[in-house]
Amino acid sequence: MPAPRPGPNSQMPRLPIVDLARGLAIVQMIAYHFIYDLTYFGWLHIEMTEVAGWIAWRNAIVSQFLLVVGLGAGIGAAAGRSGARFWRRWAQIAAAAALVSIASASLFGPRLIWFGILHFAALAVVLARPLAGLSGRINLALGAAALGLGLSVHDARFDPPWASWIGLAAHKPATEDYVPLVPWFGVVAIGIGLAAMWRGHSFAVPSPLRRLQSAPARALRWLGRWPLTIYLVHQPVMMGVLSVVRYVAAS
Repeated sequence: MPAPRPGPNSQMPRLPIVDLARGLAIVQMIAYHFIYDLTYFGWLHIEMTEVAGWIAWRNAIVSQFLLVVGLGAGIGAAAGRSGARFWRRWAQIAAAAALVSIASASLFGPRLIWFGILHFAALAVVLARPLAGLSGRINLALGAAALGLGLSVHDARFDPPWASWIGLAAHKPATEDYVPLVPWFGVVAIGIGLAAMWRGHSFAVPSPLRRLQSAPARALRWLGRWPLTIYLVHQPVMMGVLSVVRYVAAS
């Protein structure tokens, strides 16, 4: 049976498949950052920002997160979520982005994170609100256009910091995490478009994916409910543990 179509004032039930997809991205993010931390402490020697395979994995993880951001925007519009709820969530993302910048400044100095994934998300969710009212086809077209623009246009006039966040710079800025507006907003717009098309099918989910009650699936769904908290906590915890391990090993 398809899921019931929400009315304009109804509360959209959580869709387990969306939490599962977000949880899968979170697990990959933690694994990627753990390998990064091992490199940071000198136990591995991997140029993760230079080797094509590692760059591709990082881009795949970011794409998964942002696709779910777009799906969430589309599903939220279908549920008629209030503006107050949206801006409360936006404030949490913006505050978390500020914390990341402050913490990264102490860790990386001039390579601090000033427009990473949370900074991007704070901007993207605002830009996504008007798009959520458009058709799926329009959003898919906008997403494809943003992807094409960001992947094909590179101009040195966009290199200065005041413009490099747009994503058209000829040279990547010196920062530990960089998620510019294009091409990445294209992934969000595609997610919004897919949500609109899914809404046309009353958010139906194939029967094998409706329950998702296995232990791994439940764990992934739980992780998928707390993406912002896990994003903020996982690195301090891992780096703290690795610092203790390094101290004990050196003693």
